[in-house]
Amino acid sequence: MELEKIDIHELLPQEEPFVMVGHLIHYDDIVTVTTTKISDENIFVESGVFTPSGVIENIAQTCAARIGYINKYILKKGIQIGFIGAVRDLTIHRLPKTGEEITTTISVIEEVFGMTLVSASVKINNEVLADAEMKIAVGGRS
Repeated sequence: MELEKIDIHELLPQEEPFVMVGHLIHYDDIVTVTTTKISDENIFVESGVFTPSGVIENIAQTCAARIGYINKYILKKGIQIGFIGAVRDLTIHRLPKTGEEITTTISVIEEVFGMTLVSASVKINNEVLADAEMKIAVGGRS
């Protein structure tokens, strides 16, 4: 299956204008990767710059895309709603500007009792813009 052809809206509980990821480009048991082009219409863009809140939400929605892919294509279930449980060691080196395409990679560190701990990295090409650890709790259905 060509992941890039999946409509990201099929994987996420969020709806426009609150969708912060563009395409799922990689999935395996540990690593999930999304890409997103930052546009002026994005609700987390201020003065042509994607805000820190937008970066955090982009990481969380990359986690949601992973969970959505697992549920839809592996487990054949509906979309589940997730919640950010914690953000740790967030470092923002630079914020992306409109027109730039970011690539967000999450790597699962641990999964237990509906909680997933991931390390995350947001990049443009080889430039690291932000990194963090995030804990996501999966709750009910959307």
